[in-house]
Amino acid sequence: MGLLWLIISWIIIGGIIGLLARALMPGKQSMGLGKTIILGVIGAIVGGFIGGIFGGNGIGGIMDNPWSLGTILLSIIGAIIVMAVYGLITKNRD
Repeated sequence: MGLLWLIISWIIIGGIIGLLARALMPGKQSMGLGKTIILGVIGAIVGGFIGGIFGGNGIGGIMDNPWSLGTILLSIIGAIIVMAVYGLITKNRD
């Protein structure tokens, strides 16, 4: 049950973080819920790396306590960065 709960938690966290990041980003992001979740999870990981660089717990902190306020803020920052990069990469594909 541990691995299944971990996967479900990451999907929930990715969805929440992705939706919050999309709400905070200026402009319109044309992506579905699936991409939002995936980019939210990737953003949480990027946020963990950013936290690790500045002396935080890094990815371990996200894995240990994904629901803390600091983790959520770092995850949102990471998701905004990931979504901005994704937007720049896919900008000319339309």
